[in-house]
Amino acid sequence: MVVALIDSGVEARLPDLKGAVLPGRGYDGASRADGRADDDTELGGHGTAMAALIAGQGHGTGMVGIAPRSRILPISAALHNYDQTIRYAVDHGAKVINFSTSTSASRCPDDVQESIAYAVQHDVVVVAAAGNDGFLSESGNSPANCPGVLGVGAVDAYLGIWEKSTPGDNIMVAAPGVAVGSIGKRGLFSRNNNGTSQATALTSGVVALMRARFPRMPAREVVQRILATAKDVGPKGWDKTSGYGAIIPYLALTETISRTASNPVYDRFDQVRPDNVVKPPPTTMPADRPRFDTLSEKGSDNRIRIGIFALLAAVCLGAGVMITRNFRHRVGRRDQG
Repeated sequence: MVVALIDSGVEARLPDLKGAVLPGRGYDGASRADGRADDDTELGGHGTAMAALIAGQGHGTGMVGIAPRSRILPISAALHNYDQTIRYAVDHGAKVINFSTSTSASRCPDDVQESIAYAVQHDVVVVAAAGNDGFLSESGNSPANCPGVLGVGAVDAYLGIWEKSTPGDNIMVAAPGVAVGSIGKRGLFSRNNNGTSQATALTSGVVALMRARFPRMPAREVVQRILATAKDVGPKGWDKTSGYGAIIPYLALTETISRTASNPVYDRFDQVRPDNVVKPPPTTMPADRPRFDTLSEKGSDNRIRIGIFALLAAVCLGAGVMITRNFRHRVGRRDQG
């Protein structure tokens, strides 16, 4: 499964990422035309850290990502190139696009929205960080505020909402973003990284797992399952900082949900771009999907706890192997974490 990482580039030479980084693209004077070098000089290798959270191979420091069999398509780009980078990612085989970066914008720029529509048309899930501005701003970071994008906030190890996670009507889910371990471009492991970037990378890793496990499952259904199986945190029901709750990978991969479950990510998109709506396939279950009876209330609670604690344990230990039960993650705007 190919995950496009639109960030500062990725140090592909590191043992922890050996064989996991495809040739990509560098924009605006990137040090490598193929994106396989990290140009971040402020945070020690932001793009590399995100790549390791998604697809770390367990060599070198032992850093293992959530979806180690996925492959990273690195795209090093300035913030104003989002429209070009999305189209490049789609045209080069990505089925998940990760934005652990953002730019301030009171509304989604038209050119970026057009590119999001292009991704939706091609059945690609776009995941983006809420930002690290806290309550100083709201819904003001692009591309997370673009209809059709899965906006991600951050929570801590106790499922408390991270104080700097930017709120907004576009936030749909949350993942760990406090004291998340990963490697930098020098290959050194760091334990205490905070931000919605990490939360976004971990969420993209879960999406990659789902798309690999169920290759015929449409992007819309992947997102629908993630939202329907999230663990409610913060204020009861949907809220502007954690969305529908903390992502629970195990349940997203296994739980049976109603075909009529809400899907606000794509509902918002369909409202603003009805001409680009891609009709979902017939509602028959894919043949390769295992069926599970709806869990009992007690069983569901137990599995939620298993999913949450496995996820958080992986984050705290700095290695997140996840097949059906383990999970992990990293920050928001590149210039803030």
